[in-house]
Amino acid sequence: MPAVSSRGRGRRTISEPNMVPFIDVMLVLLIIFMVTAPLITPSVVDLPSVGKASKQPDVVVQVVVGKNDGLELKAQDHSAPVTLDTLATAVRKAQNLGDGNPAANTAVVISADKTVQYERVVKVMDTLQRAGIARIGLSVQLAD
Repeated sequence: MPAVSSRGRGRRTISEPNMVPFIDVMLVLLIIFMVTAPLITPSVVDLPSVGKASKQPDVVVQVVVGKNDGLELKAQDHSAPVTLDTLATAVRKAQNLGDGNPAANTAVVISADKTVQYERVVKVMDTLQRAGIARIGLSVQLAD
């Protein structure tokens, strides 16, 4: 029921909203945030660093994703077109070209044209990771 004011000649209602419950709720929320804020521990993100590998790779295999979504595998002096289905086996063969040991310190670098969709690059990375290839990197060229 609205409050009634009896100033002057007649009775009229006061149409101002009651702010006390709103202020009470805001103060309770403020206290809750002030108490819980120090309890939240900030998470630490371990970002990879560039050029801090303990040992440089013995063999570098390069997978080039072309403008027409074609894949090309470059290892040492060899270059051959491959498909996404045969990429893993071709990389394994290229790793064996190094010293005959498939567990050698081999890195795979993915290079892509800037017009290639990022989804295509991720599919190549996913295919290599599912094949068990541990060292995968992306080639970056600085703009002139």
